[in-house]
Amino acid sequence: MSLRTTVAAMAAVLSLALPVAASAADLKVAYVDLQRVLLEVDDGKAAKARLQKWLEEKQKEIDKEQTALRTEKETLDKQSSAMTPDVRAQKEADLQRKVMVLAQKWEKSRGEAATKERQEMEPIINKIDQVVASIAQRDDLGMVLDKRDSGIVFAKAQYDISNEVIRAYNGSKTTKTTAAKDAPTK
Repeated sequence: MSLRTTVAAMAAVLSLALPVAASAADLKVAYVDLQRVLLEVDDGKAAKARLQKWLEEKQKEIDKEQTALRTEKETLDKQSSAMTPDVRAQKEADLQRKVMVLAQKWEKSRGEAATKERQEMEPIINKIDQVVASIAQRDDLGMVLDKRDSGIVFAKAQYDISNEVIRAYNGSKTTKTTAAKDAPTK
C-alpha cells in the first residue's frame, strides 16, 4: 500500500469517526441495577414473599416424604434378616422406586419454581422497563444500561438511577390507587 493510499484511508476513517465522537460527547448515559430495583419495589417484595411461601410449602412436602422414606428404609433394614431374599429384594426395589419418584418430584418442583418466578416477575420487569423509559425520555438520556449485564466495572454513583426508578415505580402504584379511591362513584 502506498503512502498516498494510507493517508487517504486514514482521512476517510477520521472523517467518519469525528461525527460519531462528537455525537458521543453529547450522549447522556445512566445505569440502573435492575436486580436491586426488582427486589426493592413493593410489587417485587410481594412477589418474592409469595414465591418464598410457595417454595417453603413444596420443601415441607418433600421433607415429609423424605422422612417417610427414611423411616421405611430403617424398618426394612431392621426386618431384612427375617425376610426371604426375594421379599427383601422386592421391598428394596420398591423403596428405590419411591426414592426415584421423590427425586423426580423434586426436579419437577424446581422447574415449576422457575416458571412461577418468571410468571410473577415478568409483569413487574415490564413495568420497570416502562418506568426506566419514561425517566430516560424525561432526562433526555440516550442510553440506560443495566449495571449487572452491561459489563460496567465502574461508574460514578451520580449516573445510577436505581433509586429514582424505585421511587417512580412505587409512586405510580400509589398514585393509581389514590386516584381510584378519589374517583367519584356512580
